[in-house]
This record gives sequence, C-alpha cells and structure tokens, in this order.
Amino acid sequence: MKIGIVGTGYVGLPSGVGFAELGNDVICVDNNPEKIAALQEGKLTIFEDGLHEMFVKNVKSGRLKFTTSMKEGVENADIVIIAVGTPPHPETKEADMQYIYAAAKEMAQYLRGYTVIANKSTVPVGTGDEVEKIIREQNPNADFDVVSLPEFLREGFAIYDFFNPDRIVIGANSERAKALLQNLYAPFNGKTQILNVKRRSSETIKYASNAFLAMKIHYINEMANFCEKAGADIYEVAKGMGTDSRIGKRFLNPGPGYGGSCFPKDTNAMAFMARKFGVNLNLIETAIKGNDERKIEMADRVLEVAKKYSQAKVAVLGLAFKNGTDDCRESPAMQIVCELLKHDVSLRVYDPKAMENACKLVGDKLEYANDEYDAAKGADVLVILTEWGQFADLDLLRIRGAMRHYNIIDLRNMLKSDDARNAGFNYQCIGL
Repeated sequence: MKIGIVGTGYVGLPSGVGFAELGNDVICVDNNPEKIAALQEGKLTIFEDGLHEMFVKNVKSGRLKFTTSMKEGVENADIVIIAVGTPPHPETKEADMQYIYAAAKEMAQYLRGYTVIANKSTVPVGTGDEVEKIIREQNPNADFDVVSLPEFLREGFAIYDFFNPDRIVIGANSERAKALLQNLYAPFNGKTQILNVKRRSSETIKYASNAFLAMKIHYINEMANFCEKAGADIYEVAKGMGTDSRIGKRFLNPGPGYGGSCFPKDTNAMAFMARKFGVNLNLIETAIKGNDERKIEMADRVLEVAKKYSQAKVAVLGLAFKNGTDDCRESPAMQIVCELLKHDVSLRVYDPKAMENACKLVGDKLEYANDEYDAAKGADVLVILTEWGQFADLDLLRIRGAMRHYNIIDLRNMLKSDDARNAGFNYQCIGL
C-alpha cells in the first residue's frame, strides 16, 4: 500500500517507520527543509528507543522516503495520514488547528483517485467534518473519505507500541474507508483488538483516554502526599490498589506530576471542549489545577533545603519529561527547573538525551554538565527529575565526594533510601 504521512515529529516519524517495516511504501512530508535534508541523509531528528535501526533499514530498502513536496507525498497515495502538531492556544488552551487545516487545504489539489485522509494528530471532536469540508471546497471532484485514526504511542516506547498496540481505533463513517484501513492493519488481525467506531467517537476516545490516565497519575500523587503525612508506603498502597482488576497497576507511580506533549495539552483541550458544549468535567479541571500546583510544590521541596546555604548550588539530573526520549515539551523537570530559576540558586544540569532541547528552551540560564558526576560538583542539593535507568545506578560515594553538602531529593524514587542514607546523604523521596 502507498502511504503519505504529513508531519515528521514524534508521531509521524515512528508511524512512517512502522508502516514501512510492515512492507508499505511510505513518503513522509514536512515543510521544514532542514529536517527533511537530515532525514534524507539518514540522520534522525528525534530520539526514540529502537527507532534508529528500523529507520536505517527501511530507508536503505527504499520503502521509506522523505520530501518537502506535498504533491509527491499525496498524489499516488492510497492513504494520507495527517500527523502535524496541535499545540495548545496560549490563552484558551484549546487545540490550535491551523496546521491541520493548512495541510488539508494544501493536499486537496493533489488527490488522485480514491484516497483515505486519516487524522492521526489528536484533534477536537468534529475536526474530521471540518477537514472534509476544506478538501471538498478546494477540490470538489476529489474522491476521498476522512477518517479518525488516533495514535496511542508512548514517547520512549513508540516503536514497541506501534507493533504491540493495546487496541487500534478506526473512526470511519464510510464502509469503503473502513475496508481500506482493515487492509492496512491486516498484520494485526488476531493479535490486537481493532475497534470500528463513528468518526466523532474515535476523536473522543483519544482525549478521554489521556484525560483518564492524567487523572490517575494526579490521584496517586495525592495519595503519595497522604502517605508521607500518615506514615504509609505509597508503593505498598499502589500495589494493593493495582491488584484490583478494576483499577490496574499501570500509571500508579508517584512523581513530580504528569507532563509531555500529550497529557497537559489533551486535558486542557478536553476541558475547553466541555465548556464549549456546556458540560461539567470538574474531575479533569481539578486534575489540571492540581498537576500545575504540584510542580511548584516539588520546587518548594528543593528550595526548602537549598535556602540553608548561601549561594546555593543545585545539581539536576534529568530534563526530558520521561526516560527514553529527548522531548522537553511540558516536561515536569523543565517546569521545576524554571520555577527554581526564579530564586537565588544556581543550577547545573545533566540529561543523557535532552540537553540540546533544554538549551533551546532556557539557553544559558543553566550550566550544562558532561555527566551525573560533573553535575554534582560543588552542589549543595542533588535533584533527580527524570527516571533514566542510569540514575538508579549512581556511585553514591563518588557523588558525595563531588558535592559540597550532602542532600538528595529524589522526585522519581530512583535510589534505595537505605543506600543513600548509609552513604551519608540527607535523602528525600516521594510517598515514603
């Protein structure tokens, strides 16, 4: 099958690689010439575990190509997947649809023969109707259907999730489109559940899923606060909760709050849509407010220790919003860092993958270290903000030897508390 993918970010690029690996001919389109030039030269523009090897393999085979030409990506495609960004509006927090609509308008003139246009970007309910209207206005003779094909790829696990999905959701109002997509996903028959639903239901499923998971994270963080005051162990509590099949054990890890390119954006967009429709979604509204407040609370924990020292120096381990990715968008780590920058402390930071992206956000406001131990040099407080596996294996005696004062605030519970305290640290973590 011939597939065009518009957008080469954290959704479009892994999806393009995945569909090519399944044997399809894929052309990825992006209007950023520098990005396309890098991809054409075999250089990945994002970091994802497992992506590089599969990317190189399919580029060499000729099944995966890149272009800045919408015409080249669309005119011979059986399916065109829209995977551009829908960033939040700076004031209303609603999803900004300008890139979706611009893509629809541009591709309309190049449609040849029957084509399925699939929205894989996370879009408000009713977007499929609007995309259909735009294409129809631009090209009244086009033979096409618009479907919703929501992505459920976790950053850091995108390749794994592509080939091992919990479910595949197809939102198609046309039997013809449904049949084509069933063919596209034929390799998954018998391996995962494929749900055929109305287009608007599909658009809602993505938001409803992410909002629920965000609320689950916020809930366990509130329970962690309770455990700290009540003398309970949040991991024992989470285990007891998670063994209930109605609750499940996933997304019950305490931390500094949810973040990334999806949960903050999608919960805010869901809340905006609810207000637009006159529906009360107070659980989501409360989770949004509580999650925002949690980043400040976590920064306050660091400042409470740092203020004991004159010209305090804080070492920060982790800047990406989660391990396995270099993405700093809506990263709790970066939000805590930015909160700390408002106060009289200096920050020396390290992340194994996200340093460049962090630098784009805050520039020279931070000192950038070469590794964990370099970050710890002269520090009064060391803070762990992203759950990279290597941070669990720190040489604590070496860290202690590099620091000026011996305080660790572990907001990801990466270290064993007994080991840290036996090494002479004042050690704080979450929910214990």
